[in-house]
Amino acid sequence: MKRSFNPAEPELMDRPQPVTPELVSDLRNLRQLNRCFGSYALILHFLRRWIQPGAQVRVLDLATGSGDIPRLVIDYARKVGAKVTVEAVDQQSSTLEIARGLSANYPEIDFIQGDILSFGDDGQYDIVLCSLALHHFDEGAATQLLERCRKLSRKFVLVSDLRRGWLASVGVYLLTVFIYREVMTRTDARLSAARAFSFREFRSLAERAGWKNFGHREFRFIRQAIWLEPAPKKIF
Repeated sequence: MKRSFNPAEPELMDRPQPVTPELVSDLRNLRQLNRCFGSYALILHFLRRWIQPGAQVRVLDLATGSGDIPRLVIDYARKVGAKVTVEAVDQQSSTLEIARGLSANYPEIDFIQGDILSFGDDGQYDIVLCSLALHHFDEGAATQLLERCRKLSRKFVLVSDLRRGWLASVGVYLLTVFIYREVMTRTDARLSAARAFSFREFRSLAERAGWKNFGHREFRFIRQAIWLEPAPKKIF
């Protein structure tokens, strides 16, 4: 099935808006979906490899939404005794207001309003994360975002998203008929399924963005991820 993307029809959560009950509910639904349908498990899979006990790590989370991924990172870091700080960036001030309220007990997280396509200086972070954001962009901007992720990190990069296909479309449709029926969540979830990149397209975007020797695999619940990490040192 072909990707459907109309830049004149942004997802409802991407439109400028104040903090409303609808936005609060939508972000809560997204956190539940992340927890129950694979995003947290995917992120933790890599955190276990990249954050070691006692390490000092600077993390950047792009398109942070309500900040659930940064909180997941800090919870893991506290558990293993690593010293981790996270800069969490999003373009929507209302979304960041909600994220800050949910993160009062996480002083390690600094929430910043900014354009994720141009944010930051090269090589400033040990880990750069970007979750469920790539499908919000056309191919050119998505490639630009992947290039930005690569340049911002001096060690590790993880970009994850949905994987387009009939299973994704049917699964999202059923979820938004029977469980997540709020207008914002229903509308955006169905748009996301149609706008997601296929496995082959995802890989092609990374190659166009200058990624070399990167990992790419499918994960459960119609997820996929690409990542960069230093090659293991050879032992002679």
